[in-house]
Amino acid sequence: MTSKDNERKLKELSLLFDISQALDQSLDIREVLAPTLQALADHVGMSRGTLTLLNRKTGEIAIEVAHGLSPSQRRRGKYRLGEGITGKVVQTGRPAVIPRISDDPLFLDRTGARKGLKKSDISFLCVPIKIGKEVIGALSVDRVFDKTVSFEEDIRLLSTIASMVAQAVRLRQTAQEERQRLIEENLRLREELRDRFHPANIIGNAREMQAVFDLIAHVSRADTTVLVRGESGTGKELVANAIHYNSHRADGPFIKVNCAALPETVIESELFGHEKGAFTGATSQRKGRFELASGGTIFLDEIGDLSSATQIKLLRVLQEKSFERVGGSQTLHVNVRVIAATNRDLEALIEEGKFREDLYYRLNVFPIHLPPLRERKADILLLADHFVEKYNKIHHKDIRRISTPAIDMLMSYHWPGNVRELENCIERAVLLSKDDVIHGHHLPPTLQTAEATGTHFSETLPEALDNLERELVVEALKESRGNMAKAAKRLGITERIMGLRVKKHGIDPRRFKGGE
Repeated sequence: MTSKDNERKLKELSLLFDISQALDQSLDIREVLAPTLQALADHVGMSRGTLTLLNRKTGEIAIEVAHGLSPSQRRRGKYRLGEGITGKVVQTGRPAVIPRISDDPLFLDRTGARKGLKKSDISFLCVPIKIGKEVIGALSVDRVFDKTVSFEEDIRLLSTIASMVAQAVRLRQTAQEERQRLIEENLRLREELRDRFHPANIIGNAREMQAVFDLIAHVSRADTTVLVRGESGTGKELVANAIHYNSHRADGPFIKVNCAALPETVIESELFGHEKGAFTGATSQRKGRFELASGGTIFLDEIGDLSSATQIKLLRVLQEKSFERVGGSQTLHVNVRVIAATNRDLEALIEEGKFREDLYYRLNVFPIHLPPLRERKADILLLADHFVEKYNKIHHKDIRRISTPAIDMLMSYHWPGNVRELENCIERAVLLSKDDVIHGHHLPPTLQTAEATGTHFSETLPEALDNLERELVVEALKESRGNMAKAAKRLGITERIMGLRVKKHGIDPRRFKGGE
């Protein structure tokens, strides 16, 4: 073997090593194939190179990565099986050598990359990329024609590289297939979980509610303390019901306590019970709600309204599962799950010293946030239909549909009272309807729009702003008893601007000096 042969072998080994290193870098096939072509260009003087892959579904062969081609040229490089040199190689699985592309009519130059070049000076080599007996693509290179170069050696080298690429593609396809299988399995399990634990007592298909259903499904299996948070009317009690009746405590008692509805003087007795003679009117022993809920669940609604003294006793129950009745000395132990709910900002109450931080952390073990209705508008019509059906039965009506204008009004309203407000609106509309249809005028005035009522703005924007400005100036002068300096300070403007606004609107500050 000559020194020239040794040099060529060392060069090939170096190339193959560089390519193997590149193929091990990433699972993204595009990221690893681009360095492969770059290595080819650096080692063998390749001017252009492409790596094409076959799409079995469409039968199209397209360039996956390329060297020496512009993005538009890469996009044009598409072939069918048997079309052009590349299509023929993929179809037959045999390599092809075109010493001069100008001499072969099968060479299409679909990419247009050789346009304007002397084609008699360009050689084209293409080898198949195979996984087993299956051809998955092709590797091709352009190089300057040189009659002293052995195309046989070049084809052997390209075939070796194509085999390495095929192994990399197979490994990545296997990894992608496994990842896709796991994704599909995860989605299937999530769908099964949603179907299994979609609470029958809660209406909603919106994405935001699906997240709530997932949390209910997870926490129902445990005895964890739950804190349900959300605005008034979002359905916090329904969530508590769903958790209890999907848990192993479903056959046990479900005791509800509205902490805001009970006076502070009786809340302790209601929660923990009392002994006979514990206070005036305590003529007999009475069990509290915690004692009655033993073996089941207690739902403490409006937990943010508890007094400080009751918070301390509740903390002990959560920590030790024990308490004494009011006026009693016997320690009672209970097996009860606690679900609390509030529409108040507990963190702000802690800052104000109105809610115990240690109690907050005991309650906030598994928080569930209920989205307001304005954030789950996809459920509005579903809920409206449910309430129509409900109140049809209660009031012996036969409402068959909701008119389009009424639907528009329902969808455009911001629902500060949430689901409870929607239910009240639908009940009212069911009662008012006389033709088995809910129309826009059956809905409360708060939902009425200009289109539904035939009322429109009579002022232009500048007129409305002028009127608002005049009203604010007059109010400030009234409060300051006509003192221009104080009025200006209240409005956050200078005395000079205040004077200009008074003059503009024709206001006499003296008439406010008497406190009118």
